[in-house]
Amino acid sequence: MIERQGVMMKCLHCGYCCLTMWISIVVDPERGIVEGNIDCLDGTRRCPHLEGEKRGSYFCRIHHYKWFVDTPCGRHSQFENGDTNCRLGEHFMKRDI
Repeated sequence: MIERQGVMMKCLHCGYCCLTMWISIVVDPERGIVEGNIDCLDGTRRCPHLEGEKRGSYFCRIHHYKWFVDTPCGRHSQFENGDTNCRLGEHFMKRDI
């Protein structure tokens, strides 16, 4: 579950964000968020920090780093307040893509 400023969103581990979206990533997790350690993926490459091979069971190997909350992935949220499922996850878990 991702929590930011009182808004909670349950990640459904569908992999959609890490497999197909344009995202900025920290290359070397041990170095953290520093100049020269950021890369941009254009949706044609899988995020190198993504583990798993099946929709619903993906997970990120870098969520446990303290700096993760300051990344675009760590700040991902949605409109609803409270304990809600990720809208993208719900959408893509229902489809065979």
